[in-house]
Amino acid sequence: MRIGIVVAAFAALAACATTGGGSGSASSSSASEERTSESAFDPDPYPSTYRVYPGRPTVIRNATIYDGEGGRIDNGMVYFAEGRVQAIGASIDIPEGVDVIDGAGLWVTPGVIDIHSHLGNYPTPSVEAHSDGNEATDPNTANVWTEHSVWPQDPGFSRALANGGVTTLNILPGSANLFGGRSVTLRNVPARTMQGMKFPNAPYGLKMACGENPKRVYGARNRSPASRMANIAVARQAWIDAQRYEDQWENYRDNGGTRPARNLQHETLVGVMNGDILVHNHCYRADEMANMIDMAEEFGYSISSFQHAVEAYKIPDLLREHGICSAMWADWWGFKMESYDAVFENIPMVHAGGACAIVHSDDENGIQRLNQEAAKALADGRRAGIQISDEEAWQWLAINPARALGIDEETGSLVTGKRADVVLWNGDPFSVYSRPQMVWIDGALMYDMNDPTRRPISDFELGQPGEGSVR
Repeated sequence: MRIGIVVAAFAALAACATTGGGSGSASSSSASEERTSESAFDPDPYPSTYRVYPGRPTVIRNATIYDGEGGRIDNGMVYFAEGRVQAIGASIDIPEGVDVIDGAGLWVTPGVIDIHSHLGNYPTPSVEAHSDGNEATDPNTANVWTEHSVWPQDPGFSRALANGGVTTLNILPGSANLFGGRSVTLRNVPARTMQGMKFPNAPYGLKMACGENPKRVYGARNRSPASRMANIAVARQAWIDAQRYEDQWENYRDNGGTRPARNLQHETLVGVMNGDILVHNHCYRADEMANMIDMAEEFGYSISSFQHAVEAYKIPDLLREHGICSAMWADWWGFKMESYDAVFENIPMVHAGGACAIVHSDDENGIQRLNQEAAKALADGRRAGIQISDEEAWQWLAINPARALGIDEETGSLVTGKRADVVLWNGDPFSVYSRPQMVWIDGALMYDMNDPTRRPISDFELGQPGEGSVR
């Protein structure tokens, strides 16, 4: 049975080559056009080769549906085919020849999106040979791309799918450096290559870090930054250098002369300043988040999300004003000084303050229980008098992370025309007793708890003890 799903995976992945298309040759019509073409670097030299797995037209009816944008439909129906949501509502026409699933007593949600994962770059087994998430050799490693560390055979991917209903995840570099490198957004499907998982046309992210980590890592080596003020100073200089680099290229494009040498660090930062790359900023303290916002305004870029954001509850107005999401834990705190001043109501307080709240994992185990993390935060908020409905809270796992990743036009909610990333839960998804019963990605059934042939197993696990332990 397991051989069958592996064979199907290889068939679906046949087009997933690792080579990307090259850029076209420069026009010879003028020297200016040649310079323009020559300096227009390929923004994605490692393009996605993701191909949708085969699926069947499916209707789920009689289920409680959370649409991911705060809406709820009791005894509702959702129809998806050709990889997309075709219809959703209290009553829809059921076409002939579709698979019909009775969802009575069950819940339907969009697929869970984890905005902060290290699956693939800190994979299982957790050995030194697999530690590829931090290039802790310089405070600015904006030149590295974490996709080149992602191991698609990480057994954690299938656990996140089967136990957590995770259909999309953002793989981030670590937080040792002020600029940790580019992140990549993946579809949670079996693949032979990273490119076979890469979310088509999703924007790149840049992992930044403030606070204790960079100053500890480099201060211990008698290098800068060794203080919070140096964190800011070193980062500002990096932005200044990137601006100068862009000016050199603009001058070359306009006036000719000596072609500037390419610099991968600067290219990433220029991409941020041009709005093509989204910033995901590791930051705990409220005052430091404010400092990061000030620096972003100084250099004309935007912050898409603060990661961890333990003190976000202190500044929801500032976050709302700047359109910044906060990706947070429900109750992990106190493991270092900057994580100390936490409250368990952090997530609901940010939500109630009108800002964008997200539940994230940062952990190969937590990613399997993000629905429970959201449930804990929801309960803590209610005990404090913050009344948020279940369907509103599901935004923390769906449309909010999709927006912060720049993929909300494609996924993050059950809306006609969007990708059919669907989870059928065997009970209330905010219950500790509930788990995914079936999971579809782009309308393809990727997991079925009642069908052993629909339990994805990485090639790495085949033939090893515990093979097939994904439940």
